[in-house]
Amino acid sequence: MIICILAGGPLELVPDLNQYKDRQDIVWAGVDRGVYSLIRMGIQPHEAFGDFDSVSPDELRFLQEHLVHLHIYPSEKDQTDLEIALDWAVKQKPEKIILFGATGGRADHYLANVQLLAQRGLLDNPDTQLILEDKTNILYVKTPGTFHVSSLRGKKYISFIPLTLEVNGITLKGFKYPLENRNITLGSTLCISNELLYEEGTFSFEEGILLVVRSSD
Repeated sequence: MIICILAGGPLELVPDLNQYKDRQDIVWAGVDRGVYSLIRMGIQPHEAFGDFDSVSPDELRFLQEHLVHLHIYPSEKDQTDLEIALDWAVKQKPEKIILFGATGGRADHYLANVQLLAQRGLLDNPDTQLILEDKTNILYVKTPGTFHVSSLRGKKYISFIPLTLEVNGITLKGFKYPLENRNITLGSTLCISNELLYEEGTFSFEEGILLVVRSSD
């Protein structure tokens, strides 16, 4: 099972969801205005979460009339709407969770959502692959190990960004800018904007947490 979540970020940054729309292995969830956007796209969300302060009263009434699993929360709370939805998704133990509409707009939400990739994806349920995707980027987080990467159409660049104070023993093979057993620190730009030389490459590291970003030209 794959769970796809559409948050309330700018729709111009959301990729074409038609590629996921009719897949039988996908369960859809919406967050705040993302719920209304899903319905407008012809996608019926299985679950809906939020305080819904970004929809009009008429739009909220429409959602209440057309959705069974509509979870409405107060505006003043200790979690963002997306974090609440992500907590639900992780508990379902899916193979993969893909977040859309979670980039752009407010910088505080964007940065918090990137941190959620590490918190929920690695600590709460490491068997679930957690991905944040928009029109130009795919982000995911890795803990130490060796990983294969393949070329992706439209995603020329690969960046490796430390999420911990240090990431040790990083090795990149099959890349335009290879590395061998290097240590990088939080804030380093050494591994930004790399490229695969061939259809496949590998990266590995021994300690720390890495944010992997696949970006378009």
